[in-house]
Amino acid sequence: MTGSAPGERWCASCGRRIEWRTKWERDWDAVRHCSAACRRRGVRPVDRELEAAVLRLLAARAPRSTVCPSEVAREVAGDDGWRELMEPARRAARRLVVAGEVEITQAGRVVDPSRATGPIRLRRGPDWGHQPS
Repeated sequence: MTGSAPGERWCASCGRRIEWRTKWERDWDAVRHCSAACRRRGVRPVDRELEAAVLRLLAARAPRSTVCPSEVAREVAGDDGWRELMEPARRAARRLVVAGEVEITQAGRVVDPSRATGPIRLRRGPDWGHQPS
């Protein structure tokens, strides 16, 4: 397999696709983070709280309805301090995309969460409601 990229993998912290690097060839199975920053940050309790808020808000809406990451951030932090949770809310959404629970959309179309920039919306994904065994 010298130099060839193995199967896809997603960062455990930010939910973005991990780009294959030749230096990881020998220990690809152990790679869990896309960068040193994600490895340091990890997944904190507030990140799990944001994931739960995404699922809670979507469960309270019609099946094809969407929520904005700012609604998720406000749900967790209230009206004060929600802006600081915007990027963590987007990371939480990307992790839920990897799990199949959520889809990220722009202009009503599903987009690649690793490449999406600008305003996004979140809606139920193909594995909505499936709990891992």
